[in-house]
Amino acid sequence: MALSRFASSSSRSANILKPLPAVISFRRAISSDTTPITVETSVPFTSHQCEAPSRSVETNPKELLTFFRGMALMRRMEIAADSLYKAKLIRGFCHLYDGQEAVAIGMEAAITKKDCIITAYRDHCTFVSRGGTLLEVFSELMGRQAGCSRGKGGSMHFYKKDSNFYGGHGIVGAQVPLGCGLAFAQKYSKDETVTFALYGDGAANQGQLFEALNISALWDLPAILVCENNHYGMGTAEWRAAKSPAYYKRGDYVPGLKVDGMDALAVKQACKFAKEHALKNGPIILEMDTYRYHGHSMSDPGSTYRTRDEITGVRQERDPIERIRKLILSHDLATEKELKDIEKQVRKEVDDAIAQAKESPMPEPSELFTNVYAKGLGVESFGADRKEVRATLP
Repeated sequence: MALSRFASSSSRSANILKPLPAVISFRRAISSDTTPITVETSVPFTSHQCEAPSRSVETNPKELLTFFRGMALMRRMEIAADSLYKAKLIRGFCHLYDGQEAVAIGMEAAITKKDCIITAYRDHCTFVSRGGTLLEVFSELMGRQAGCSRGKGGSMHFYKKDSNFYGGHGIVGAQVPLGCGLAFAQKYSKDETVTFALYGDGAANQGQLFEALNISALWDLPAILVCENNHYGMGTAEWRAAKSPAYYKRGDYVPGLKVDGMDALAVKQACKFAKEHALKNGPIILEMDTYRYHGHSMSDPGSTYRTRDEITGVRQERDPIERIRKLILSHDLATEKELKDIEKQVRKEVDDAIAQAKESPMPEPSELFTNVYAKGLGVESFGADRKEVRATLP
């Protein structure tokens, strides 16, 4: 069974402003076949204080093709961000997610937009998976008004409240207590939703993480702590920073699950399991065994603390996009050429979005004073000597 042809090029440019799922359904006639396909995860789940879910994951042609396109778009977006940074069109901090796309795609497939996600500063792809647009991504990265945070947040502070995506946080580990607070609100409201609080292995030793986990366990909050273990906290290997790098066991009295974070279907299965568990029993920890191809940030070449052979080995054996590509081809859901055409279309979408983002203006100076204080309180801005009132803030 092969994919049908792409829609006309005139319809393509109009979809840059659309969130990822809408682009997928409109831009090209992805197979709508939902005939179940059962696939086994790449490796077994490893559990702590709970029974591991089945390795057999149910999927379908439509979902697999959606996974492929979504991850291809994320990969191309991050590679383009790399080029923009080197061209000095993106300034400040910039942390890229290429290699880890399966975590964002698989998680979103298991939950709804009513569930909350909060993460650290490697947040571009999670924002897109929640329905953010390419125009919002590149505008925010370049500090333009059309950005998701009006150009004031930059790479580390993406945000989409209408899809319950709460950032985008620059302080290591600080998003986890906030995520547990979101889970408290969900339990208080009795709305049967959960919060996924993502953090890296570099943040796993933070004291605030354990404090938040403790109170979440005491109150049986629907909090799912997700450790995206890419094995290097900045330039420090996990074994040098953690006496026990089995992060899924770190909760002690809180159940945990180790997941192949390079397998989108394994992530989907684990997140579905975790959501059901959290709603009934309280918090659970998921350790996603993943890998980033870029360095920690754009200032890190990523080659001084690991070998190029290591990076190449992961690309060849565990790359999340290539795994889905092989699955699609093995089930005859598309031809190699059709998958290549998808990647070409993704490249064009990214290029068009960058061009539009460059046309978006910079924020007005007055934006410095917005989103800081509640409106209408007459808050005054003084000069350095605290004597002369410079402005009354809106």
